[in-house]
Amino acid sequence: MTIVDLCQLMLVAGAAAYLQTLTGFAFGLVMMAAIALLGLISLSDAAIVVGILSLVNAVHILVRGWREVAWPAFWLVIGPTLAATIAGYAILEHVAAANLAVLQLVLGLVIIAAAAQLLLRPHPLAEPSPPRHFIMAGAAGGLLGGLFSTAGPPLVYLFYRQPMAVATIRVTLVLVFTVSILLRTTMAVATGGFPYATVWWSLLAIPAILLATEIAHRWPPAMAPNTLRRLTFGLLLASGLSLSVQALL
Repeated sequence: MTIVDLCQLMLVAGAAAYLQTLTGFAFGLVMMAAIALLGLISLSDAAIVVGILSLVNAVHILVRGWREVAWPAFWLVIGPTLAATIAGYAILEHVAAANLAVLQLVLGLVIIAAAAQLLLRPHPLAEPSPPRHFIMAGAAGGLLGGLFSTAGPPLVYLFYRQPMAVATIRVTLVLVFTVSILLRTTMAVATGGFPYATVWWSLLAIPAILLATEIAHRWPPAMAPNTLRRLTFGLLLASGLSLSVQALL
């Protein structure tokens, strides 16, 4: 990784953390999209870097709010999530070695679908969803987590439809994502696919994440929340379309 690449990675991490703080979602999606478009590192290495950087915010949230975890929902999704994470990681290793364009196309389509899904802003249900919905969402999220360290879309959509407090939803999701990331990182180390040099350099992006988070808290933009969300959706859609077109060409 060159100095220019490292500077770009720090800017991308800061921008993703800034949007995450203001909108409450999309750190992994924004980072994966930007890294893929800029070609900073391989997608398989990017998934590990994004996962580790995501842990910075996750630990901060869990230290303060672990008591608010919705444990019944957590236990429903964590098993399928971990099993599918293993499957997704295995698929990534096979596809990355065979065809980078296929991997890039899948990532582009995932980003487009996630942006469209988040735009729907689902309304909460009157009653909790049946267990099978949690199991299915966990499996779908784990598959995406194993592929790209972006397990969020299916799980976020399901949880935000539940009659739960927003703080409970957020902490529960963070715990699921944290366990998934730890499993994925362990598999990368065990299979010899852990990019030590890239990860060590990427840790320099942590100060950028912390600084961007603090700036977003102290000096939010003079923009309506809905406008900011639509802008973020637009950026994600444009990134997904660009990645898909590049892959097809």
